[in-house]
Parts: sequence; structure tokens; C-alpha cells
Amino acid sequence: MQESPVIDRAAAAAPPAGAGAAVRDPVPDAVMTARGVNVHYGDKHAVKNVSLDIGRNQVLAMIGPSGCGKSTFLRCLNRMNDTIVAARVDGVITLDGNDVYDRKQDVAQLRARVGIVFQKPTPFPHSIYANVAYGPRKRRGDMDELVHLSLARAGLWEEVKDRLSTPGTSLSGGQQQRLCIARTIAVNPEVILMDEPTSALDPIASARIEDLIDELRANYAIVIVTHNMQQAARVSQRTAYFHMGDLVEVGPTDLIFTNPQQKLTEDYITGRFG
Repeated sequence: MQESPVIDRAAAAAPPAGAGAAVRDPVPDAVMTARGVNVHYGDKHAVKNVSLDIGRNQVLAMIGPSGCGKSTFLRCLNRMNDTIVAARVDGVITLDGNDVYDRKQDVAQLRARVGIVFQKPTPFPHSIYANVAYGPRKRRGDMDELVHLSLARAGLWEEVKDRLSTPGTSLSGGQQQRLCIARTIAVNPEVILMDEPTSALDPIASARIEDLIDELRANYAIVIVTHNMQQAARVSQRTAYFHMGDLVEVGPTDLIFTNPQQKLTEDYITGRFG
């Protein structure tokens, strides 16, 4: 069994060093909060003192160059870094005010409440129906209704309703990604994490996923990591810019893209580097 990362509760409260008002963008009634979060992989300091709020019924886009820490931070939110022995995490992350790294926290339950969709579609080698039914624990009749509802919310029901017994892996790439989203929402999460969910898809499939994200935020808080700045501008209400492990700036998406307060943000958005 792999060890969980070490987390230091004492270093929690400090805001990011040198962070001005542009970084500190509090969200009223945030569903998740991160305060003073650091992540080390051995000697590498991958995430540096990040404080960030995740709002209910909002999409937060995290942008920045490759290797800047945004995916590492995303995985902290549902403790996916627990699977990496060398990872060390400190700071405090809360879900509905409760510390997600508390020793009493049931990690499986946390990951049901904070689901994740990966860059590459990852359907299980089972039927479409079984993929969606994998997580919930319900009676058969209730399960049929839940599978229907989850596939419908993921915009996939009309395309697969007559072949629920066929393998999920038989679907196209875009359909597989929507199946993974249906599987995630079947367990009734509060937050959905998406790590570059369209990077392996063609433009048409990507557009379907973007439309779906916009629909899903009515019921969920969504955090998306993306290298596509046009996508971030289209789907998100708030954007956070990361650079070399630091959270440089976070705020309303329209302001981040039209009037960034930090030169690093402006340089990245205008294509001067990255």
C-alpha cells in the first residue's frame, strides 16, 4: 500500500507571500477553500503557498504554462496526490468547511463528493450501463433511473439509450469523455475537477464538452485545467493564472483576459511566453 502524503496543519493560515489584492479574490459561500497550500515532490517545490476559493455554481479555469503546478494543485483537491509516495502537502483545504486532509476523512467518500475527469477518457472495460452504475449503491429500479438521468445530464442518453449493454470503450473519444462525466455525476458530487478534458478530442467533440460544462455548472462547482485560453474564456466565470508553482492572479474571467493586474499574466495571455 502506498503512503499518503504528509500534510502539515500548522502552516495553513498565511496568504501567499507577496500576493497582492489581485491574487486574493475571496468568493462568498465558497464550496471549497485552499489556504497556504504547498506541494513538494521530494526536493521539487511544485505548488507554492496557494490560497484560492472555489465558488458554487461557477467554473474556475486554471491556466498557465506546462509544469506550472495547476494540475498538481487540482489533484490536491480530492487527494489524488495520496497515490504519490514522494508527495508532501501542507496547508489547509476545506470542503463545506471541513478539512479534507483530516485523518478521519474517508478518502473514497471525498472523491465521490469531489469527482475528477482526466485528460484522456478512461471508461472502464464494461458496458455503458455498468460504467455509470459503478459508483452508486442503489436498487435496480433506482439504478435504471439514475443511469438514465446521469447520461442525460452528460448529453449522451439519446446517443446510447439503445445500446447500454455495449462496451463503453466502443464509443468515440468525445462520447467516452461524456461517459466519464456521467460516471462522475452519478455519485452526486458537489465539485467536478477536469484536467484538460478536451485536449485529446477533435474540435466538434470539444465544443460538445464545453457546452456540457456550461450546463453542469447549474448543479456543480467545476474546476478545469486548460492550456486553451480561448476555452478558459468561453467556459469559466473565474480564471486563475499559475506560473512556476505560484498563483499569480485570480479573478473574474473577463477582467483577467481584458485587464490583468500582473505583468506575468498579461505576458502569458498576449502570447509573449508560454
